[in-house]
Amino acid sequence: MTTPAGYTYGHTSLAPSPVTLADLDALKQSVLWSSADEAAIRRAGEILIPQTEAILDVWYGFVGAHPHLVATFAGEDGTPDLEYLGAVRRRFAQWIDDLCNRPYDEDWLAYQEEIGRRHHPRGKNETDRVESTSTHIPLRDLIGFISPITLTIRPFLQNGASDADDVGEMLDAWLKAVTLTVSLWARPYNEELW
Repeated sequence: MTTPAGYTYGHTSLAPSPVTLADLDALKQSVLWSSADEAAIRRAGEILIPQTEAILDVWYGFVGAHPHLVATFAGEDGTPDLEYLGAVRRRFAQWIDDLCNRPYDEDWLAYQEEIGRRHHPRGKNETDRVESTSTHIPLRDLIGFISPITLTIRPFLQNGASDADDVGEMLDAWLKAVTLTVSLWARPYNEELW
């Protein structure tokens, strides 16, 4: 499959991802993604999007409570850069919406590649033009963050779910979707073996 020269995601023009739709389909199989998950993640979005700020408060509280995580947002003086934190928060809010509502297509893949680049030494700090003491997000933290991002979402899903089974289905889809995106974000860390 050939890919166009670039994509526009929101207001940002992006290079296409080297990950093909066939690669994405294989990765979906690896995380057990199904059409039922696609429907469940859409239902989750209906519940989660109105609660985005509260979700981000929980996630930012988690990051702020762990010095090794908050250090990745340190400015030149070593203290958290509030403008940087705010810009990342807005992108995190967009990620929740994208995860639940956008089609997982070439445009979405291009943006996942960009997110991975922004965590990697090749692109960290460029988007927000910050002079951070942190040159990258350690891959271990990127992968490790799957757990709190998933476990903390249950109460938010329960706020609007019809029954316990519905919450379970949505939470399963959320875990698979988060794992899928983090797998894509990890690609820049080891392109040869991805």
